[in-house]
Amino acid sequence: MFGLALSVLILIFGIFLRTTNNPGFASSKRFSWLFIILGIITLVGKIVILYQKGEM
Repeated sequence: MFGLALSVLILIFGIFLRTTNNPGFASSKRFSWLFIILGIITLVGKIVILYQKGEM
């Protein structure tokens, strides 16, 4: 379950980077798609693994 929470957190952080106008995050905005894609892939992967194990 920690993996699911971590992947959702990565996804939310990527969306936050994409939508924020804070100048402190301006240099990190180009990594927003990386975090969004990484969050989606790990979330789907964890769900598939949990489903195959029968824990879901």
